[in-house]
Amino acid sequence: MSYTGTIKNGVVVLPPGVPWPEGTEVEITPLVPAKDAEKFTDDLLGIAGRTKKLPPDLARNHDHYLHGLPKK
Repeated sequence: MSYTGTIKNGVVVLPPGVPWPEGTEVEITPLVPAKDAEKFTDDLLGIAGRTKKLPPDLARNHDHYLHGLPKK
């Protein structure tokens, strides 16, 4: 279960009604701003358009090519 909050005056503020009791330990991971994610996607597509000699089943079997797992 996860909730999205914001930082206000150095404190994480969660939406009303979050059922966690006082003192609950949490792990905070900042979300990537949308403009940064869009730039990353644009950059990646630019590289993908220039890449040659990739296996035709790369999308389906990327774990095989990256990590050596069995092909699907």
